[in-house]
Amino acid sequence: MKRRTLILAALAGASATLIGFTTPSALATAQNAHFGRGLPRQVFAPYFETYNTTSGDMAALSQQSGAKFLSLAFLQTAQAGSCTADWNGDPTQPIAPASFGSDIAAIQATGGNVIPSFGGFTADTTGTEIADSCTSVPAIAQVYESLITTYNVPRIDMDVEGDSVNNAAGIDRRNKAIAMVEAWARAHHRNIQFSYTLPTFPTGLPAAELSVLQNAVANDARVSVVNLLTFDYFIGTAQDMLADTQTAATALVGQLRTLYPDDSTPELWHLVGVTEMPGIDDFGPDETFTQADATAILAWAKSMRIGTLSFWALQRDNGGCPGTKGAGACSGLDQPTWFFSHLFEHFTR
Repeated sequence: MKRRTLILAALAGASATLIGFTTPSALATAQNAHFGRGLPRQVFAPYFETYNTTSGDMAALSQQSGAKFLSLAFLQTAQAGSCTADWNGDPTQPIAPASFGSDIAAIQATGGNVIPSFGGFTADTTGTEIADSCTSVPAIAQVYESLITTYNVPRIDMDVEGDSVNNAAGIDRRNKAIAMVEAWARAHHRNIQFSYTLPTFPTGLPAAELSVLQNAVANDARVSVVNLLTFDYFIGTAQDMLADTQTAATALVGQLRTLYPDDSTPELWHLVGVTEMPGIDDFGPDETFTQADATAILAWAKSMRIGTLSFWALQRDNGGCPGTKGAGACSGLDQPTWFFSHLFEHFTR
């Protein structure tokens, strides 16, 4: 995956018919009922690869996996220089009810929700992440607002890695746009959160990644979650993926303390999110997140009361390719289908 990283509700009885929504008015009716509803204080939201529906659509997979909340990867521009964001950079999948709208409505109607994510490794290395691509802060903010008004989502994620962590102009535009949208949301009585998904070392955020958050503070952009990508370290040695997650998160809390000195320790821990990659990541067997690791991480995440628990990605939560590293559609482990989802779903509350 080389950091290309960076979610669906149970459908039963009459609620399953929501998948059949095809008109904007029907979509609006379902989503207006959800208007203003936020996320649970602690939420499990695995990533769903919106470009990969060969195993089923997001609502169906949400039902099967038990993951009621999903992080949707990814939104980006079709080419560098554009101020229009589409799902997967595909102009045939614009931010519109026709693009995933019925699935999102079905998820929301049964108590779940989605977290759209901008960026990811591909966008962040091709100049197609919206804030890297577009030089107009109001235009970037308009894209974020359109996502909120189209789907009534409670959180928008910024996956910043690759070249984007060193793009000072893009970082500043992104945070200015976030602050603008947060002000717009307050004026329109909407609840919206923004999260940052960032690569990490086991020792915490590198300087470049930390500077993204420092710039957010400077621009009065409130970040509700800092989501650590606790995999694909590529350090070159065998890693204890459980210990690495815990040390990275502990270090992050220390870093956040310098950014938000008025927040209490429990508040700082609640800002923490972690995203695992179940099974064998892109580095290989020396970076393997096991079923035992997952059980221990769940207990740890509950005890520390972190805000968000996630993994990459829902379509990988099966044992279809034992021994394979970095596979897009299976974990590389000999595991039951939905092992990680069924385990982590108990984090949400």
